[in-house]
Amino acid sequence: MCGIIACVGADDAVDTVLTGLNNLEYRGYDSAGIAVQNGRGLAIRKRAGEISDLSGSFVESLPQATVGIGHTRWSTHGPPTDDNAHPHTSRSGDVAVVHNGVIANYAALREELEGLGYEFTSETDTEVIPHLVDRYLEDGLDGDAAFRRTVERLEGSYAIAMLIEGENTIRAARQGSPLVVGLHDDAYYLASDVPAFLEFTDRVIYLEDGDVVAVDPTSLSITDLDGEPVERDVDTVDWSPEETGKGGYDHYMLKEIESQPEALSNTIRGRIDPDEPAITLEEFPPGSFEGITDVHFVACGTSYHAALYGARLLDEAGLRVRTSRASEYTGSVPDPEHTLVVAVTQSGETADTLGALRAAKATDARTLALTNVVGSTAAREADDALYIRAGPEIGVAATKTFSSQVVTLVLLAERVRQDVEPATERDDLGALLRALSQLPDQLEEVIRTSRAEALSRAYEGRESYFFIGHRLLHPVALEGALKFKEITYEHAEGFASGELKHGPLALVTPGTPVFAMFDGVHDEKTRTNATEARARGAEIVAITASEQRVEECADEVLVIPDTHPDLSGLLSNAQLQLVSYYTARLLDRPIDKPRNLAKSVTVE
Repeated sequence: MCGIIACVGADDAVDTVLTGLNNLEYRGYDSAGIAVQNGRGLAIRKRAGEISDLSGSFVESLPQATVGIGHTRWSTHGPPTDDNAHPHTSRSGDVAVVHNGVIANYAALREELEGLGYEFTSETDTEVIPHLVDRYLEDGLDGDAAFRRTVERLEGSYAIAMLIEGENTIRAARQGSPLVVGLHDDAYYLASDVPAFLEFTDRVIYLEDGDVVAVDPTSLSITDLDGEPVERDVDTVDWSPEETGKGGYDHYMLKEIESQPEALSNTIRGRIDPDEPAITLEEFPPGSFEGITDVHFVACGTSYHAALYGARLLDEAGLRVRTSRASEYTGSVPDPEHTLVVAVTQSGETADTLGALRAAKATDARTLALTNVVGSTAAREADDALYIRAGPEIGVAATKTFSSQVVTLVLLAERVRQDVEPATERDDLGALLRALSQLPDQLEEVIRTSRAEALSRAYEGRESYFFIGHRLLHPVALEGALKFKEITYEHAEGFASGELKHGPLALVTPGTPVFAMFDGVHDEKTRTNATEARARGAEIVAITASEQRVEECADEVLVIPDTHPDLSGLLSNAQLQLVSYYTARLLDRPIDKPRNLAKSVTVE
C-alpha cells in the first residue's frame, strides 16, 4: 500500500517528487523519503511521520537535480521509524531503492547477505534489494544486469524504482504491485498511481507484471526479465488535475461525498433510456451473458458491500449467486462454462481481489472486472471490464466509488437478467430507470438539506452505534458501520434488521443510537426490530422518505427523497456518510488518513 514516485528530466526533481508524494499520501503516511541524483552522488532525506515533515529545512539542503525517487510508506515489515523509511541504500551508499509490496523470501535473502558481511539497519524486507544490487555490481555486472539479476531472485509482490550513484537512469520493475509510467515532452515519471503526476502529464503507460524499465532524460525502454523489448500502449487519462485536489474543502472525504451527484451522472450517462426503457452497456450488448447460470462476486471492504447489493438483485431475479470476500475465495467453480465471476475493485489493484480473480480464471470461468481505473491490473487480466466512471478518489474512506459501484451493478444485473434464462424479467424497468435518472439530483438534495451534522453532535460520545436494514438496505447498513468505524474509531456494527434480536440486541443499552433504514416497501422487519431496540432504551434514528411511516418507532429522522425501493439505499448511504464525517470531525480524527489504513490494499 506504499506510494512510489520517480521523475527523470524534471527541472526540479526535489519539488516534483515532493508534489508526487503529497498526491500519493492516501496510499500510506507512516513515513516518507526522497533520493535525488545530480551527477555528483546520491542525496537522501527520509523520516518517520507525514510527508509534510519532509518539507522546509529538512529538504532545503538537497542539491538541484533532474532525477529523483520518492516514497510514502504504509508499514508492513517493521514499525514507522526513520530507519525503516524508504529509500533504502546499499552498504556502499551507491544504490537507493524504493519499494511497494512484500518480498516473500526476504528472510532467506537477508540471511545469505548477512553471511557475506552485509549489515542491515532496518527491519524492512525492502533492504535486501539494494544490498543484492550492490553485491552484483561488486561482481562486475553493470547497472542493468545487476538490477535484473536482483529482480530475478525476488519472490512475492513488488514495484521497485532504483537509482545508482553517477547514473541519471531510473530502473524499475513490477510484479503484483501497480506501477505506471507518465510521458511528457521533456520528462518521464514513474508512480504507483496516476494522480501522483497528473498535473504534469496525462499520457501514461500501464506496466504489466514482469516488465523492467530503464529511463533516462532522453529515452525509455521496457523489456522483460530476459531483456527482450516489449510493447505497451500509451493511453490518455481523462481525469483532470482539479479532480485530485481538495478544491477548498477541509477534507477530501467531504469533497467526494458532495461530488457523488456528478459521479453518478457520469456513471449512468449514455447507459440508460427511461423512455424506451433500455440499458445500453457498450461493452455488453444484448446477448452478452447468454448461457450464464451462476454468478460469483469477489471483493473486499466497501467493494464487498457493493457486491452484496448487486448479488441481492440477481438473487431476486432467480439466478444462482454467491458473494465471497476475496481473501476467503477458494476458486471453487463447479460449472465454469456457465459461471461469471465478477471482481469488484475500486482501484483494480486490490491484492486479495486479484488473487481471487486469478483463481477463477484458472478454472476457465468467465471473468469480469468492475472497476474505476482504466488500465488497472484487474481490467487487463479479466476477460471483460466494466468501468464505474467515478473519477479519482483520494480519501481513504470510499464514498463516491461505493455509490458508482452500486449503480453500475444495478445496470449489470439488469443486463444479465435480460440475457439469462430462466431469470425473472423486471416488470418495472421504466420506473427503475426514471428513478436512476433522478438520482443525481436527489443526492444533491440530501447533501444540501441533511441534518447529519446536528445529529452527530447530539449522539457524540456514545459507547456503540448500530446500523440496520432489510433486503438491499442490509449491505448499506454494513457500509454505514464500516465508514463510521474507519474514520471515527468508535465501535459500530451493521446488521440485517431481522438479526438484531438474534444476539446483537444484548449489546444495546440505554442511549445506544440505532440507525434504521426504510425503503417504503420492505419495512416491517426493520420497524419491528427498531421498536424492540427502542423498548430497551435505544435511540432510533430513522432514515426514510416519509416521517409518518416511522413516527411510532423513531426518536430522530433523516429524510431522503422518495425513490424506487431498489435505489433508496444510495440516498440513505449519503446520510450515513455525512453522519460519519461530522462525527469524526467533532472527535478531531484525521479523516482522510485514518490510522493503520491505506486507500489501495496492494499486499495480501
